[in-house]
Amino acid sequence: MAVNYGTKRIVVGAHYGLRDWLSQRITAGLMALFTIIVVAQVIFSRGPIGYDSWAGIFAAQWMKVLTFVVIVSMLYHVWVGMRDIWMDYVQPVAIRLAAQIFTIVWLVACAAWAIQVLWRL
Repeated sequence: MAVNYGTKRIVVGAHYGLRDWLSQRITAGLMALFTIIVVAQVIFSRGPIGYDSWAGIFAAQWMKVLTFVVIVSMLYHVWVGMRDIWMDYVQPVAIRLAAQIFTIVWLVACAAWAIQVLWRL
């Protein structure tokens, strides 16, 4: 049984509460706003959408920075969700740790690939 000494208590598990809930909502809102901006640029572009016009959308420095922020937000959003899933539904500690490590490695690899693609445009 966990002992609760006043206001200092140990929080164990995936139940981190308001901080994670709020971070998921903020990152989701940022990703939705980014989607609206990209869709608006595609709708208001002239002519057929090919590689040149698509690369032109992401050529501006502000768009690269915004895309980078959205990539980081998406990675954190995914991490919070997957961490909660692993902690809630995978009981053996070794398997949970392996799943979390795999998730971190996968997310870092996806981030590296996305950033490489973004800055190559």
